[in-house]
Amino acid sequence: MQKNAKTLITIAGPTAVGKTGFAIALAKRLGAEIFSADSRQVYQELNIGVAKPTLTQLEEVKHHFIGNISIHEPYDVASYVDEMNEALKAYFEHHDVAILCGGTGLYIDALHNGIDTMPDIPTHIREHYQQLLTSEGLEPLQDELRNKDIEYYNVVDKQNPRRVLRALEVIAVSGEPFSNFRKKNGKGHDYRKLNYLLEMDREQLYHRINYRVETMINQGLLEEVKNLMPYQNLKALQTVGYTELFDYLEGKHNLETAVELIKRNSRRYAKRQMTWFRKYGNWKVFRL
Repeated sequence: MQKNAKTLITIAGPTAVGKTGFAIALAKRLGAEIFSADSRQVYQELNIGVAKPTLTQLEEVKHHFIGNISIHEPYDVASYVDEMNEALKAYFEHHDVAILCGGTGLYIDALHNGIDTMPDIPTHIREHYQQLLTSEGLEPLQDELRNKDIEYYNVVDKQNPRRVLRALEVIAVSGEPFSNFRKKNGKGHDYRKLNYLLEMDREQLYHRINYRVETMINQGLLEEVKNLMPYQNLKALQTVGYTELFDYLEGKHNLETAVELIKRNSRRYAKRQMTWFRKYGNWKVFRL
């Protein structure tokens, strides 16, 4: 590595592949700090269900963008990019290497390449789609997105209502496919980028996912979700590991079913993550 070169090393990959441990080992070797690229770990109130680094791991290497906002605060990819650019600018004044670690492809892509300014969404359009979600469920909205923007539909986390609603809102306001707003010119940075994608055999990864879910349950995920019940309609909580247990607590299915749904939805999420990373970015692949 060139002396005094400012370098951002990105460690990406699907959930449960081992990004955190890999990034910590690399950071300790290089004397670097870690910047998270996980759209769920930014929330203070979400811990077990988002697989935040443990206290021991956080003490081993300094982490940024872990639990830095509340679920009650508005936050999106544009906010993340703005804050990350400022944080990295300050960091590189005193350090040569930073490590970006996470599995949220949208965050990583936006930081690497910049992001177009999204149009403001009028309240009546936001309320319209929220009412459709409440009255008809997510599937009709997924169908609408597929019809209006098949390119984004093929890579988005379709089980994440926030992502689906956001795309439909932008389409309604702009009259353009949401994917058009992702086709932007690269934003100049004062550092070079080295991008690494962690992969492993699918069956091994799925086994790790299933084991992680069981570990989360044993660590007290259900109690964490119970404490968040009053806020279950917040966008930040419309995510795997929480919605399934909210449904259990409302009597929609039993606990065993909820746990199996978390495992299934986590595996599906991992598959969508890999689809995203293979489609976007220039990666050096590490098979674990």
